[in-house]
Amino acid sequence: MPTDTFNFSAPVTADILIVEDEPKMAELLKTYLTAAGYASRWISDGREALPQVRSQMPDLILLDIMLPGCDGWQICRELREFSDVPILMLSARIGEEDRLQGLELGADDYICKTPFSPREIVARVKAMLRRQRSVSALPSALSIDADLHCASVDGVTLNLTPQEYRLLKALAATPGRVFSRDQLLDKLHDDYRPVTDRAVDSHIKNLRRKLEPFFDGRNVIHAIYGVGYKFEIIEP
Repeated sequence: MPTDTFNFSAPVTADILIVEDEPKMAELLKTYLTAAGYASRWISDGREALPQVRSQMPDLILLDIMLPGCDGWQICRELREFSDVPILMLSARIGEEDRLQGLELGADDYICKTPFSPREIVARVKAMLRRQRSVSALPSALSIDADLHCASVDGVTLNLTPQEYRLLKALAATPGRVFSRDQLLDKLHDDYRPVTDRAVDSHIKNLRRKLEPFFDGRNVIHAIYGVGYKFEIIEP
């Protein structure tokens, strides 16, 4: 096997939990993560994932889907009940439905292992952690008051409809995370009235228009083709 040259700049050390039942693949991931400046630990049994996270919260999880003991779908679902830790799902399954299921369960990204590219995985890890670190600057710009059901930017209250407020609250709670249209539809109304995904697109369009003047005309709600939307402030 040819030796790859690593060109990654070493970031601030982060703790990556690898949940993968193939030892050779896990060791290769650990090697590349170490070269990129990250600490990592590995477990191969799905039943150990939640106890590991609860005992020592990682900065990011690389989560395989087909695992002994407990599959990645169930692990992701249960993780999202108590944690917003970034999750990058790994799978040999390449179907669109599998990708959508992973994102709808709360995964932040999904990558196919065929062909297996540890360098791409590390690049995605780096991007996800960079987005996570950038969240620390968010509260000074955008503030959401759950009690008053309103949002403001730099102290200026946004003139939002109830639906726009609910969408912004959901998206901004976890910047960088992709929400499907179905997930956002659930946020639109409390009375479960029938709505279509076009309603989401319409509200997102209006919400973007109201936010852009506060961010120098930049778009902070990004469409992910075929999936949905994410909130992310990209510095110029």
